[in-house]
Amino acid sequence: MNRIILSENKIAVVTKKTGVVKILAEGKHWLGFGTQATIYDKSNDFYVTQNIEVLLSYPDFLEHVHVIHVPEGHICMMYWNDVLVRVLNVGRHILWKELKQYEFRIVATTGLAIQEEIPVFVLQKSIMTPYVRSYKIDPNEKGVLYIDGKFDRVLDAGVYYWWVNAIPVVLSKVDMRQTILELNGQEILTKDKAQIRINFSVQYQVKDIERLFLTNKDYEKQLHNIMQLSLRGFIGQITLDELMAHKTQVNEYVMQASKEKVAQLGIDLLDCGLKDIILPGDMKEIMNQVLVAEKKAQANIIMRREETASARSLLNTAKLMEENAMLLRLKEMEYVEKIADKINTISISGNGQIIDQLKQMFVK
Repeated sequence: MNRIILSENKIAVVTKKTGVVKILAEGKHWLGFGTQATIYDKSNDFYVTQNIEVLLSYPDFLEHVHVIHVPEGHICMMYWNDVLVRVLNVGRHILWKELKQYEFRIVATTGLAIQEEIPVFVLQKSIMTPYVRSYKIDPNEKGVLYIDGKFDRVLDAGVYYWWVNAIPVVLSKVDMRQTILELNGQEILTKDKAQIRINFSVQYQVKDIERLFLTNKDYEKQLHNIMQLSLRGFIGQITLDELMAHKTQVNEYVMQASKEKVAQLGIDLLDCGLKDIILPGDMKEIMNQVLVAEKKAQANIIMRREETASARSLLNTAKLMEENAMLLRLKEMEYVEKIADKINTISISGNGQIIDQLKQMFVK
């Protein structure tokens, strides 16, 4: 006979050639002739070499294992000291009863909604990732939720969790902040057949997200098309000169013509503006020539105007001097003074007649 000693966390399965004889727990045991014992440590993962169905038929063996049946559409959450340590899938699971006291909670996952008793921090654990789908909506966004291909509701900012199952979930998000749409390089013919390229900017903001997704498809393309057609429609009705002279009218017309159509998309049109007008190379040269000619003509007009004003001033001065001898004498003195300012030294040679001559020049 053989003696075996089993510690607190071990069991032994005693077998003969005919099969399993008995199950031994903690303590000292004697084995008869022709028997052998297989010792299992319950602190390790469950594993047995004998037929599991035979072992489960022994009540003494059932005292040492947990037999968990997880039906379809459920999972089993395994807790120790209220801490989730493992998740069991559908099927039968056999676990050793260790010194630790485990708690098993079977929850249904057939619906989307997660049970309220399961806290968010548990759903965020890595072991829950295969069973939970999460969607995050940023503070500047809103989302439209479709469940099983049908509109469900509009979601505000936050993190949402649902069970992973056969029900399809689609979440469409949109930025609710003010956004810029650029219409660059728009080639348009004016009324006088001038081909130009225009860069146009549109500022908008989504207001009705439900209408945006439920009644419209590719809202950004539709917005681009509405603004483009309004811009082309107006510029095609005016000449290039009118466009260059009244650029602000383009903004006003496009804003008024597009606002109602854009509102039907669930979008609020805030502002729009013409950024650049790009002319072809030959057109630029012609426009520059016209501009140079206009500036030259303006310069000539200004020169003639100034010359006329100067002549008129001289004429008036001459008339005043003709009528007033004192004024003429003052004018002479003014010019003599100007001449004297440019003379550094004066040398006088001669007799006393020079003084008389100077008196005749400066004294009447």
